[in-house]
Amino acid sequence: MTTVGVLALQGDFVEHQAALRRLGADVRQVRTPDGLRDLDGLIIPGGESTTFCRLMEDFNLYEPLRAVLKTGLPVWGTCAGLIVMAQRAADFEYPTLDALDITVRRNAFGRQVDSFEADVSIPALSAGSSRPFPAVFIRAPTVEEAGDGVEVLARLPADAGPAGGSPVALRQGPLMATTFHPELADDDRFHRYFLDTVQQQGRRSSPK
Repeated sequence: MTTVGVLALQGDFVEHQAALRRLGADVRQVRTPDGLRDLDGLIIPGGESTTFCRLMEDFNLYEPLRAVLKTGLPVWGTCAGLIVMAQRAADFEYPTLDALDITVRRNAFGRQVDSFEADVSIPALSAGSSRPFPAVFIRAPTVEEAGDGVEVLARLPADAGPAGGSPVALRQGPLMATTFHPELADDDRFHRYFLDTVQQQGRRSSPK
């Protein structure tokens, strides 16, 4: 059975866990370096990015996570998880995991009260269904720049305000990131897409 870890320090890890289990995956809540061993994939969920990084520091997870990312393990970051995975994060006082070749800006859409939903076209999810994905944006970051090796899977609709047309789902090899929260939508297609990536990769993590 496929074993996917969900970094369970803070944020929406329970919702990710529920989606993965609906799709038949074995799920492990990860809070320590030992929890990263022998995984087939890992999700870094949304939450509060500074709190997330402070807890990663407290639990001595920075270097083990960086080591896992270098093994080629499929890792998916959502919202705050995307910020943590980025190589460049504007106005962010904590170090990141320096994995995705992107530049991000936190809370680019405003405060919690400015949260919104948008129907986003994601062609990679279209097998068997052409309907848009109901993306939930909560204090979401924006991706201001993506390197040449980063594939943009989806963009915000052009009429969605000043950030219209900006990337909201990306992939760089086995690494994926979304600025929105797929775990809060009544739609498991993005989790299925991630599990497909995990199964295609077929290798487990073994951090030192």
